[in-house]
Amino acid sequence: MTPVLYDYWRSSAAYRVRIGLNLVGLAYDAVPIDLVGGAQRSPENLARNPQGLVPSLAIDGISLTQSLAILEYLNETRQAGFLPDDPAGRAQVRALAYAIAMEVAPVCNLSVRSFAARISEGRVTADDWMRHFMAPGLAAFEAMLPVAAGRYCHGDAVSLADICLVPQIYNARRIGLDLTAMRRINRVMAALEDLPAVQAAHPDRHQPV
Repeated sequence: MTPVLYDYWRSSAAYRVRIGLNLVGLAYDAVPIDLVGGAQRSPENLARNPQGLVPSLAIDGISLTQSLAILEYLNETRQAGFLPDDPAGRAQVRALAYAIAMEVAPVCNLSVRSFAARISEGRVTADDWMRHFMAPGLAAFEAMLPVAAGRYCHGDAVSLADICLVPQIYNARRIGLDLTAMRRINRVMAALEDLPAVQAAHPDRHQPV
C-alpha cells in the first residue's frame, strides 16, 4: 500500500520527511493539514497525532509521528544511509541534526512565534522572534561543521543532519536572515540543492492551489 504523508507545505518537520521519502525513492500520497486554519487540532488529526502536529506517516501498516523518528525508521527499513556506520559518526550527525530539530526549530514554529507576537501586542513580530533564535542557532551549526566536512554535513553521503538543515535554511531565507558569512553551510546547501530529491520536496512544489 502506498504510504500516506499528512503534512503542511511550510512545516519544517514535514519538509524533512518529504526529503527523506524522496531520497529513498518511496512514492507517497500527500494529505495536506492546514496549520494556519487549525486543522491540526481536528479530531481526525488528533487521532493520528495526539500532539496535534504534522507530519504523520502511514506506512507498512503502522502510523508514525515525529520527523526524526520517521527518518530513522526509513533509515532502518529502507537502508537509507542517513546515519554513518560508526558510533562516533552517528553521534556527530545526530548532534548536528538535534541542534536544529531540537533547539532552533521548536522555538520558531508557528504556534510559538504566533504566541510571542500576540503576547507582546505586536512589539515583537513573528519574524523578529525567529531571527532572534535562528541567527545564533545557525551560527553554532556552522561552527559545529568540520572545516573539511566533505560534500555534505558529514562526508559525502546525505545524512540526517543535511535533511534537517535544508528546511531551516529555507526559513532563514524567507525571513531575510543574512547567511553570507556561513560559508560551510552555504557550501553544503549548494550541493544539497542540486539533488532532485531535495528539489522535489521544496515547499513551493507543495503549496496549496
